[in-house]
Amino acid sequence: MDLLPKCDANYVPLTPITFLKRANVVYANRTSVIYEGTRFTWSQTYERCCATSPIPSGPSTLEKNDVVSVLAPNIPAVYEMHFAVPMAGAVLNAINTRLDAKSIATILSHSGAKVFFVDYQYVELASEALSFLNGAAPSIIACIDDIDTPTGVRFGQLEYEQLVQRGNPGYPGELVQDEWDPIALNYTSGTTSAPKGVVYSHRGAYLSTLSLILGWEMGNAPVYLWSLPMFHCNGWTFPWGVAARGGTNVCLRSTTAKDVYHNIAEHSVTHMCCAPIVFNILLEAKPHERREITSPVEILTGGAPPPASLLQNIERLGFHVTHAYGLTEATGPALVCEWQKKWNKLPQQDQAKLKARQGISILTLADADVKDLDTMASVQRDGKTMGEIFLRGSSIMKGYFKDPEATSKAFRNGWFATGDVGVVHPDGYLEIKDRSKDVIISGGENISSVELESVLYRHPRVLEAAVVAIPHPKWGESPCAFISVTKKSNGDTNDIVKESEIIAYCRKNLPRFMVPKRVEFMAELPKTSTGKIQKFQLRALAQNFVVNENLPSKKITGPGQLSASGQVNTQVPGYAQGHEKVHALSRL
Repeated sequence: MDLLPKCDANYVPLTPITFLKRANVVYANRTSVIYEGTRFTWSQTYERCCATSPIPSGPSTLEKNDVVSVLAPNIPAVYEMHFAVPMAGAVLNAINTRLDAKSIATILSHSGAKVFFVDYQYVELASEALSFLNGAAPSIIACIDDIDTPTGVRFGQLEYEQLVQRGNPGYPGELVQDEWDPIALNYTSGTTSAPKGVVYSHRGAYLSTLSLILGWEMGNAPVYLWSLPMFHCNGWTFPWGVAARGGTNVCLRSTTAKDVYHNIAEHSVTHMCCAPIVFNILLEAKPHERREITSPVEILTGGAPPPASLLQNIERLGFHVTHAYGLTEATGPALVCEWQKKWNKLPQQDQAKLKARQGISILTLADADVKDLDTMASVQRDGKTMGEIFLRGSSIMKGYFKDPEATSKAFRNGWFATGDVGVVHPDGYLEIKDRSKDVIISGGENISSVELESVLYRHPRVLEAAVVAIPHPKWGESPCAFISVTKKSNGDTNDIVKESEIIAYCRKNLPRFMVPKRVEFMAELPKTSTGKIQKFQLRALAQNFVVNENLPSKKITGPGQLSASGQVNTQVPGYAQGHEKVHALSRL
């Protein structure tokens, strides 16, 4: 057996580029991309990627592992770059369009981007970002004008469509010699630390793509709506996945309720991905923005654990939700809540609770486990014992770009440490309970902020909810709830929800130690550029609050509220005296 060598006939490096080449042969005349009035077939998309691939950079073409950055929404050009850039042997860096200029400048500098593509809408932002680079800007800058309705805006030396038109549609692309070569560079959102550059391999991207289209049971010729940003973990690998299934990409500049509903109805959309925040956008849509959904639309959601009540509400509109869990470092989704037929017999509320779990590992992963951090032993499969979630497999990143220390810290004893806390149910399905730093430990009791938030979301007036720790003079810390509320549908002007009402509701539905000791109302909770609630901001605010249950409550300036001087109150009050603090022995 050992005498049978690898050769070109039986060993070809894995790369998702092959999905496009196959689509060009097998699905040549199928519609590949729809954007407003513009349409392409798979043969056209293939030719456009070939033509764009040998991007000129000064006197020479791109060299292996050069970084190509792009700042643009979900438009055809960004989709094409997922193939064209790696076909040139380069590495794609899709930048979050919601970042500020300094953050973009940091990414361009850290990545060493050689080429920078900018959509016409972001020229001003890109120009400001480049001004921070002090002469260390990418060697070539190119503008992407709107392909459907050209504006004439120009920026840098090239324009994308001109590049396509003058390119060679027969260019075969560079052969991938090693599947471990980098294909993409993505930067983390920085919600828990400074953003890091996460490097994906061709092998990891290929296997993750296959795992997700199989795990989601994406059939042949799907119509996929781009409601998830392509800059977010390379659109959870679906730029490559839609090509693998010979599907149609419906591109969106912005994810508004009107645009989503319109495109679903207009193009008979079958699949879409999004964070749970998009559910609220769809649910809060005005009557004139809605269109009837005549056939179920499959939604893959992740990014934050959606409460069961939210899943129930969105499915009533005609969506069918599959819940996933992942990280940038895991090439997007790593766990999927694979549905079991026997669950169809359960009441809707029980089904929603099951669907809210993160589930089982995708096929790419060799293993996923919940472990005790001290012993690295697997926790009991009782749905109660919490530990940190660890992953290992081919979908895990190569590492952090230019950061060997962070890479070493992330890879522990042959596992990738996620920093998320979860449990394993008796059936083997995982459920996220919190980020490790978000677990609230009150008098030695572990309180899952996610579990408490799920209860809050069931209150009919709660639109958004986030729970963090507040200092407590006796128990060390206790829960503090930050919420935003919905308006009454009947137009009642008496639109006030009181703290006492929320606390009373929690007392009916939670153990007493889990009940928030304080409720703060905000018009909107602070979020990251990818729609995740920024708990670090809320934690900082909560540290300003005092809980003393033996004294009348004292009015303290809360988040977004101004003191008499017009300044936001940032003073950190001391603990009330005379009480013994009870701290947990350790924090997960």
